[in-house]
Amino acid sequence: MGVSTSLPELGEDLRLDELHRPDVPWQTVVWNDPVNLMSYVVHVFREYFGYSIDRATQLMLAVHHDGHAVVAEGAREQMELHAQAMHDYGLWATVRKAPVG
Repeated sequence: MGVSTSLPELGEDLRLDELHRPDVPWQTVVWNDPVNLMSYVVHVFREYFGYSIDRATQLMLAVHHDGHAVVAEGAREQMELHAQAMHDYGLWATVRKAPVG
């Protein structure tokens, strides 16, 4: 999709005591890559997450222009499933703890 960005290490900014707190939300982040077409990324977001065409396009544009986008937020286990699904579609995705505040 254009601009190349480096992926962060999974969990690089996490403290061990935060890993098992169910009250802390987690995020699935999709990263820009030089392979997938923008239309395909919109298709994946619509098919997998059920997003509207407008929401899927908005997220794809964030990935394209900003290098990444948060596509889901919730329990860690669910975010890991989402990230794996994105990998299965051929997209680059990671899971991170949501910022506080």
